[in-house]
Amino acid sequence: MTINRRRALKIVAAVAGIPVLAAGVRSLAPALKEFRWQGEAMGAVAEISLWHHDAIRARAALDTVRTEIARYERMFSLFDADSEVSRLNRDGRIENASAEFVDLVAKALEFGKRSNGSFDITVQPLWKLYEARFWTGNVGESGLQAETHRIAQALVDYRQVKIEGRSVAFGRDGMGITLNGIAQGYLTDKVADSLRVAGFESAVVDLGETRALGQHPEGRPWRLGVKDPAKPGQIARTLEAADMALAVSGGYGTTFDSSGRFHHLFDPATGESAHRVMDAAVLSPRAADADALATALCIMDLEKAPALLAQVANSTAYVTRRDGSRILVEAKGLQAIG
Repeated sequence: MTINRRRALKIVAAVAGIPVLAAGVRSLAPALKEFRWQGEAMGAVAEISLWHHDAIRARAALDTVRTEIARYERMFSLFDADSEVSRLNRDGRIENASAEFVDLVAKALEFGKRSNGSFDITVQPLWKLYEARFWTGNVGESGLQAETHRIAQALVDYRQVKIEGRSVAFGRDGMGITLNGIAQGYLTDKVADSLRVAGFESAVVDLGETRALGQHPEGRPWRLGVKDPAKPGQIARTLEAADMALAVSGGYGTTFDSSGRFHHLFDPATGESAHRVMDAAVLSPRAADADALATALCIMDLEKAPALLAQVANSTAYVTRRDGSRILVEAKGLQAIG
């Protein structure tokens, strides 16, 4: 699987020609220098930038981060056949799971409950079906709808994932989970938290989702540009963030066919790709929360979205409808913004 099939949508600069993060990041206070790491995390392009006056300390922190990313991938990555999530999917049960794995699965199940099932990590059997149909078997869509409905009814239900201590198990044979709708945010939070504890006050962590620590070194909020879902090479909007996280979900991020009709954001109730909206961008204090919220908002009835955001303090969403109109979603309600 190539990186461009990843669920996460790349958050790009607000001004063309400037790398990820924000316009103006090069205009720094003289005492601070930028230190950057670029690579991959959970199958997505990853980047961390931090500003500090001590080069040795900054580079040591980035070395530690690289080690931590590898450790978390051994828990959450579907690309690793020996990861904890892969072993759970293969065996239907995992004993003595890591504390972080249990924590993330529990958090994901809580979002399943909060969203009334719109966010559901047990859609992995649907991914395998679509992958086989379009990428491996090349069978296409013949009979696909009936098969997706069957799998959705038989195998997709977050309530059938059971946690007992450090044991995680499925309630039905053939189930599987994917943590890709929340793990990137969770990993982003873990890395950002570790940098803050280490004393870094100005940093941007983009590991599939983005979290900004503090403010830009110039003393203003970070400016984050979000791709236009209709024209991914262009910027649709620029959002300001200080000590906040940004996550974006949209079906165009991973498509199974050239038309984009079949994509990775599955409606757990039917098994079909969801087409209520084009994308959802969420600002929230924690990247894992923003990640899960963005996924859920692409699937659920928007009239129910304010009630979901009300459960996660200080969260705001910007949703693009199918007709290109944009909606601001807050706990207090919906508002058209153009």
